[in-house]
Amino acid sequence: MTATREHFGSRLGFILAAAGSAVGIGNLVGFPVNAVKNGGAAFLFIYALFVVGICLPVMLAELAAGRASQRNPLGAFRHFAGHSLFATVGGWLSLITPYMIAVFYSVITLWVLGYLVAIVSGDLQQLSDPAYFGQFINSPQVFLFMALIALIVGVILHFGVKQGIERAAKVMMPMLFVMLVGMVIFVLTLDNAMAGVKYYLIPDFSKINAQVINGAMGQAFFSLSLGMGILITYGSYMERNNSIPGSAKMVALTDTAVAFTAGLLVIPAIFSFDPGTNAEELSTSSVALVFTFLPKIFLAMQSSVGYFGASVAAAVFFLLVLFAALTSLVSIIEVSLAGAMDQNSISRNKALAWVGGSMVVVSIACAVSFGMVPFFTGFTHYAGIDKSFFDVVVDVFYDTILPLNGLMVCLLVIYRWRKENFNRELEVGETKYKGTLLERYTDLALGTFIPVILLLVFINTVLAKFFAIHII
Repeated sequence: MTATREHFGSRLGFILAAAGSAVGIGNLVGFPVNAVKNGGAAFLFIYALFVVGICLPVMLAELAAGRASQRNPLGAFRHFAGHSLFATVGGWLSLITPYMIAVFYSVITLWVLGYLVAIVSGDLQQLSDPAYFGQFINSPQVFLFMALIALIVGVILHFGVKQGIERAAKVMMPMLFVMLVGMVIFVLTLDNAMAGVKYYLIPDFSKINAQVINGAMGQAFFSLSLGMGILITYGSYMERNNSIPGSAKMVALTDTAVAFTAGLLVIPAIFSFDPGTNAEELSTSSVALVFTFLPKIFLAMQSSVGYFGASVAAAVFFLLVLFAALTSLVSIIEVSLAGAMDQNSISRNKALAWVGGSMVVVSIACAVSFGMVPFFTGFTHYAGIDKSFFDVVVDVFYDTILPLNGLMVCLLVIYRWRKENFNRELEVGETKYKGTLLERYTDLALGTFIPVILLLVFINTVLAKFFAIHII
């Protein structure tokens, strides 16, 4: 391990950095549309229940394990469970998962940067053409934007936890909040915007079924960066006098508030400039919405604010998405860096060179998976569908593995570390935690039904993704 472990400079810095890891493209686009398609406020209510009832206890477990062990995910598992098979599998899964998520997420981030540059260059009209996206992702430009993203993220991570990650979060997260609120205010003044608000906020419990409930749980779990090793790593950077329960609540509240507010931006904008929109036909894919649907919506603004005004609105939105993507990407890559530094006793810069260099190579394989290189485009076939290399990475490491990783953390904390030690760690910095309803609920939930739910979600996802078998 490295001699001196880095720490966040303030509780606010930790909260903003952790919230930045959670707030991503899915929050800003995927969440609002999922809500509209699945009962509006009814979906929001179920989502909030899962955040409080399942995600918060898992957040506490990950943060406490990180701070108590002062290690990366693999180190944390070995700290509490020795070199057992359980510790080896759980620890390596918690390191490999964020590495592979960062690989495909960097590709999406470079697309966002490419669209932002095109909008600023005056090409909004071109971006609204459905064929543009396919042309763009198969153009040589993607390698330039990949290099720019690697440079930006590399510089932030080079400066470490306090001067890099925390400082970047303190700049980008407040700017993200301000831009988001400003865009919401602007959009809500537009004609027919209230139709979108109505679709979003009026509950329709008739749409709630087992599949929607499963989707809400998955959205909540993924949205808060659980199972990615991020919160274990960030927990290891927390000062001992910081309250883990208080910080976890703030991160969950911030992430949920951003997702909810994004709904007040995206859905009213769609209904304002495309009044004939059928919510049932909206794609739940964040990629499809961001890169093929929303540019047309922003272009439609020119009828009221002119082409320049529409371009400005589109540029602000894509800058908003870029900040969300960058803060998430930085946090995800930091897990792999911490693992490399801790396990190999090397400097941050050497770890950044090793991890970053290999990640760029695998990211290129993902980036050329859309027609540029046939081998990666038709990489494999399962569940009756041809899959590219990019698809496989997303299916395995984002859609499938995260619940399993969360399950492993629950078992580690309650059955290997033991709940009495876990609770003592949570009392550090939060002396009033002992004996609270949250303590009693967390102990019960982590030791009983949360692992069962996560296991069922994992099994259901494996069957659906890889064998086209749908249990629910």
